[in-house]
Amino acid sequence: MKLIPRTLYLDRIAPHIGRPSVKLLSGMRRCGKTVLLSQLRAIIAEQDISRESLIYIDFESREFEHLCEAQALYDFIAEAVWTARPAGKLYLFFDEIQKMKEWQSAICTLRADFDCDIYLAGSDSRLLSYAAPDIEIFRIQPFTLSEICQFYDANQLPYTKEHLFVNYLKYGGLPACLMLPDEHAVTTYLEDVYHSILVKDILSAGAIRNSSLLKGLADFLFDHIGTLFSARSIHRALRETGYKMTVETVLQYLGRLLEGMLFSRAGRYDIKAGALLASSEKYYACDIGLRNSLRTMENIDYNKLFENIVYLEMQSRGYDVKAGKLGGYDIDFVCTKGGERVYIQVAYLIILDQMGREFGSLEKIKDHYPKYVISNDVVDMSRNGIRHLNIMDFLLE
Repeated sequence: MKLIPRTLYLDRIAPHIGRPSVKLLSGMRRCGKTVLLSQLRAIIAEQDISRESLIYIDFESREFEHLCEAQALYDFIAEAVWTARPAGKLYLFFDEIQKMKEWQSAICTLRADFDCDIYLAGSDSRLLSYAAPDIEIFRIQPFTLSEICQFYDANQLPYTKEHLFVNYLKYGGLPACLMLPDEHAVTTYLEDVYHSILVKDILSAGAIRNSSLLKGLADFLFDHIGTLFSARSIHRALRETGYKMTVETVLQYLGRLLEGMLFSRAGRYDIKAGALLASSEKYYACDIGLRNSLRTMENIDYNKLFENIVYLEMQSRGYDVKAGKLGGYDIDFVCTKGGERVYIQVAYLIILDQMGREFGSLEKIKDHYPKYVISNDVVDMSRNGIRHLNIMDFLLE
């Protein structure tokens, strides 16, 4: 199978190649970071850079486990430079960097002692707190529906957009799912990825005493994607199902699920006040296929499923996405990027005599930023300057 170039991210990263800033690619396990690093190496190699100047290390590989100490990594790089004596700048690619002990210190030392351009990739959101003054962060998502179509085109596979959309709703966007032979293989793969994240990335990191509670919390969030919650309300809901814990434990375990990138959190933004609210927030699955593979709900709420997909799509387009509030009205998403702002309401289907519920909250917003209602309807119901888009058209535009 041919791999597609992930131009959505390559176009953002390319202008920073050769610059002194550290490039950090952050995303959930198996979302395609390793392939993206390979594609970046290929782009750099095309600039008449010698092979010896390109060094790739995967800290999750047994081949490189001896380099997980800062001094060992430094000695390895120094020996490579001394042996090969590459001309010009070094290009260092470190995959799953969070597996290395004291990696921040190691990166600082390498930057101080070598003329190098460093690319990091990792599946732990704590990487985003790396305190470097000149770090460029790129959040990598699983495939979008548009990228899935590109993959089918590149491999000359027959498809209809409708069929791929249905599969996307069910299996999500982890790239490897597109190369598996049948539904059983895809479901097994998704279950394995979920287990790897829970065990390798979260439980093995320590500080989790109750694995049953962690799994119960993950199931609860998967079952209630897109619902406004506070830690206290989650605490009450879990206690009603028989779990015993404190609010502080809920906060700690939520933090670990977010760090493991099973979930992404959308804070609540007060549009009128122009400030984040601390009272509640929404949680979304970082890949909808992982959520569906667990089958934690017999009946899927397609309103929330669509909401999750739109959330991931806007993130993949580089937007910061928040849940909006305007007085007593809720806005599903307030999306910002630089000076841009977009307001979005999401519904599965719009009932004609209840259109005001979907459009009314957006009509209360008096600024001139674009406003959209996205649903599965094919009839255009745009009104009062608010655009209505079919969800498949939106994902493929």
